[in-house]
Amino acid sequence: MPTLRPTYSLLRSCRCLLLALGLLAGAGPAAAQIGLPGLPQLPGGLPSRLGDSGLRDRLRERLLDTADLPGKVPLDQLRALNMRQLLQRHPAQLEPDPAGFPIVRKEILAWSPSEAGLAAAAAAGLTLTERQEMPEVGQVLVTLRVPDGVATADALARLRAADPDSSYDFNHVYTGAGAVDAPDAAPAAARAGSLPRTKPARSVGGDVRVGLVDSGIDGSHEVFENARIVRWGCDGAARPAPHGTAVGALMIGKSERFTGAAPGAKLYAADIYCDQPTGGSASQIVQALAWLAREQVGVINISLVGPPNQMLGRVVQAMVARGHLLVAAVGNDGPAAPPLYPASYPGVIGVTGIDPKRRPLPEAARGPQVMFAAPGSQMAAAAIGTPPYKLVRGTSFASPLVAALLAPHLHSPSPAQAAEAVSALAADASAAGDGTGRGVVAEDLRVPPSAFR
Repeated sequence: MPTLRPTYSLLRSCRCLLLALGLLAGAGPAAAQIGLPGLPQLPGGLPSRLGDSGLRDRLRERLLDTADLPGKVPLDQLRALNMRQLLQRHPAQLEPDPAGFPIVRKEILAWSPSEAGLAAAAAAGLTLTERQEMPEVGQVLVTLRVPDGVATADALARLRAADPDSSYDFNHVYTGAGAVDAPDAAPAAARAGSLPRTKPARSVGGDVRVGLVDSGIDGSHEVFENARIVRWGCDGAARPAPHGTAVGALMIGKSERFTGAAPGAKLYAADIYCDQPTGGSASQIVQALAWLAREQVGVINISLVGPPNQMLGRVVQAMVARGHLLVAAVGNDGPAAPPLYPASYPGVIGVTGIDPKRRPLPEAARGPQVMFAAPGSQMAAAAIGTPPYKLVRGTSFASPLVAALLAPHLHSPSPAQAAEAVSALAADASAAGDGTGRGVVAEDLRVPPSAFR
C-alpha cells in the first residue's frame, strides 16, 4: 500500500482526522461506532469510498496502529468529545460534573448515610427516591433527588460537610472501552457467512460460571445457541446491544465458525444500560455487582470506564475483600491519560489490549493498573444483525478474554483461590515488554481479519 503520510498531513491540517476515523460519529452509551466514511482521493489511485471492506479495515487498522506517523489521533480529547456528545443528546437526563464527566441529572448517591446526613439532605430539600439494601456487601445504597434551583455540585458539597464520615457522590455514567465496527466496515467473507474456524474447538466444565456487567446480549445469535445465560436488569426485558453482544461472545460464545475463551461456562449477564439515557450509571453498576455477589459468581468482567466514584469504589473494595476477581478494561484514552475506573481501583485486574505484534494499542492506557495484556485489535466478535461478525477494537475486548480464562479457577468467591488463580495465569503469561503488566495471555483466541478474506 502506498505511503499514508500525505493523507495524514491533509487530515491533520484540516482537523478532519477524527472524522476520517469515524470516531466522532454518534456514540451510544455502551460503545462508540468506528467506521471509515468517505475519504479524499488517496495516493496510488485508491477510491474515495473504499468499496472493498477488507481493504477498508486494513487501512483503518494501519491508521490506528502505526505509531510513527505524524498528526496522531489526539486520544486524550476523544473521551471529552464523546462525553460532550452524550450530554448534548440527553440534556434532560444528564449533566456534567465539575470535571466534565456525565452524571445523572439532579441525583446524588449515598453509601449507608448516617441519620445526620439524611437530616441534612431533608433540610436542603433533597428527597430520598430509592433505597437498595445490599447485605452481600454489608451496605445500603441511597439515591437522593436534588430540588430545582439547587446545583447538584452544591448539594453534594453540603452533604459531605454535614456527614463527613459517610460517602456521597454524583451518579456518574460509565461507557464501553472499545468499538464495534459499523456494518459496512465488516469483512466481506463475514458478510457472506463464510467465516472459517481458525482455532480448535474448546470447552470448559459445566460448573464454571462467569459474570458480566455491560450492555445487553443478543441471545438469538448463533454463538449463544447452546449457551446458558442468566440475565439481570431491564425488568426482565432483553435489550441487545453491540458492545455487550461482542463481549459476551468473546467470553462464552461458540458456533461452527467462532469459539470464545470459555464456551460451556454459565454467563451471569447484567445489563446496566437497557437503552436508557441514564444507562451505565454508577448506581446500576453497584446494584449489578451486588447481584453477582449474591449469586456467588467468582470472576466478573467489566469492560467499562469512567471517573473515580465513591460508591463504585466502596462496592469494588467489598467485592475484592470477599474474594471476587473483578477484571476490567483499562480504557482507550491514550498512554498519557489519567487513570480510568474501575480498572484503577486496588485489587482490580486491569487489562490492556495488544495488536498481533504484541504491542500495546496506541490508544490503550498505561500505568500500574495494567496487570495483563490480551488481543484487542484486528479481531472479530459476534455482532447483531447482518453481518453476524464484525471487527472489534479496544481494551473492552481484551478484558473478557482474561476474565474467561480465570473463571475455571474460581468457581465462587475465595480470597485464597482468587490469588492462586491470578498467579497461575501470570505463570502462563508471556513477557512482552513495557505496558503489558505481568504478561500477555489469550493470544490464540484472536480471530484475525485474514480469516475473513
